[in-house]
Amino acid sequence: MKFNNLLFETEAGVTTITINRPKKLNALNIETIEELHNAFKKADNDKSTKVIIVTGSGEKAFVAGADISEFADFSEEEGKQLALKGQTILFDFVENLSTPVIAAVNGFALGGGLELAMACHFRVASDNAKMGLPEVSLGVIPGYGGTQRLPQLIGKGRAMELIMTASMIDANQALNYGLVNHVTTQEELLPLSEKLAYKIANNSLVAISQAIKAVNANYKDGVNGFHAEIVGFGNCFGTDDFIEGTTAFLQKRKANFPGK
Repeated sequence: MKFNNLLFETEAGVTTITINRPKKLNALNIETIEELHNAFKKADNDKSTKVIIVTGSGEKAFVAGADISEFADFSEEEGKQLALKGQTILFDFVENLSTPVIAAVNGFALGGGLELAMACHFRVASDNAKMGLPEVSLGVIPGYGGTQRLPQLIGKGRAMELIMTASMIDANQALNYGLVNHVTTQEELLPLSEKLAYKIANNSLVAISQAIKAVNANYKDGVNGFHAEIVGFGNCFGTDDFIEGTTAFLQKRKANFPGK
């Protein structure tokens, strides 16, 4: 599969997807969103891929936002369809992916860039990262899940302030808010992300996929997260990973999970 706007590499069970539009600060246009969908789907379907890392090329930006030139003249209905399609094929798709996804946020993560990072299962940031949802300064609101995921991650009040002021926060403030899990230098961003990925990869990927479903269930209207946890817990009992994990524990040895 060939990509025009992405770099795709798999090594030692970790697939790294790099958004590669440095002249546009890796802004998300329609083509890039579709390519990201295909790249995540390819990695998720690859049995050798245990963890996915997504990042941006260059030192300035993870993703500086959406490509505004593509939708500046859209009608109301076209705007709704833009948000609906983007949420469906990328942002919701990534959030519910069975393979763990880490966002390695290097530089600016604004608008759609922050929304992509928030759709990932957790985030690591470089110390030069800047994050925000500046959409109201353009006369629009976040349309790729930002109004929903930001309050979930940092609380309603802080999210309201960031969205209404269109302000940016730096990496340390993002860490303090709980928006990112770790802050490191730009040079150590990918090595730290890979270290976390390898730690995840040592565990049962089957169980992790059930955990992702259970955690996400708590944030869906009309879904009982506790019930989803009970179902996922029970499902694990019918897997080879459960047999290997419990047997290894009882035999006092390291588990060797079969994979996806």
